[in-house]
Amino acid sequence: MAAINEQITTVLGFDYGKKRIGLATGQTITNSATPCKTINQVDGNPDWQAIDAEIQQWKPQKLIVGMPYHTDGSENKMTAAARHFCYELEKRFKLPVIEVDEALSSQQAEEILKENIKINKQNKHEIDRIAAAIIVQRWLDRQT
Repeated sequence: MAAINEQITTVLGFDYGKKRIGLATGQTITNSATPCKTINQVDGNPDWQAIDAEIQQWKPQKLIVGMPYHTDGSENKMTAAARHFCYELEKRFKLPVIEVDEALSSQQAEEILKENIKINKQNKHEIDRIAAAIIVQRWLDRQT
């Protein structure tokens, strides 16, 4: 059993995309994930200052990143981009980065949203933060 100070209680999850990155927090004590916000890419690059601000606010012990794959499990062009994002996260913030298969998380998030609101250009960013929460919840569910 891990020592108390090594116990993971908070994680920050990312749904990486070329335009936006969805963020969610996860709590191991309650085994729950909560959508946080969406950060826009800046000139095709992550907004590292905004990500740093979220890491400072939540103080996670681990970072969870959704990895995009084809439905057959093979890699696609976004897999390499997400993997590079993982590398940069680990290098910049010195926190362990865990990759989680994000298969169908955006579609699942869209279905959740459709139950409550009509999706349009003004609220499409909601999908990203909900997808991040789905990714974090998948990781949390595997911890028990």
